[in-house]
Amino acid sequence: MKQRLYIDTSVFGGFFDEEFSEFTKPLFTRFQNGDFILLFSTITQEELSFAPENVKSLVKSMKIEITEFIETTEEAVDLAAQYIAEKVVGQTSFDDCLHIALATINRADFLLSWNFKHIVNIQRIQGYNSINIKNGYKQLEIRSPRDFMTYEDNN
Repeated sequence: MKQRLYIDTSVFGGFFDEEFSEFTKPLFTRFQNGDFILLFSTITQEELSFAPENVKSLVKSMKIEITEFIETTEEAVDLAAQYIAEKVVGQTSFDDCLHIALATINRADFLLSWNFKHIVNIQRIQGYNSINIKNGYKQLEIRSPRDFMTYEDNN
């Protein structure tokens, strides 16, 4: 069974960013090859509406058959609000919390992000997951695209 990866907006932008493209482009190649299912949410869609045209074109190039669209639900909004209420992050990070909540509720195998301040951060990950467990959800694996590099085995 293919792993289901929720990617936030930063990963799409990382495709064109000099600092992150080395790890982001191979991830998108793996998506296009059908290695993973891409979880794409309404919040990601909204955020990308403000993105540059090259990022929008990348989104449009993704194959529909490898994409699962996720709607924002009241359950996700409530979980995101709980992350803030319990001070995992501040109120200004609500959209980041919504990404985490949507990935959690929809049982993503991984959430990938280049946001090291509010998402891919060990203290934040522990906070999100303690709330997830308290609410009966499983822990969410949060990583950067770098963790999905494939390496040649020269043995």
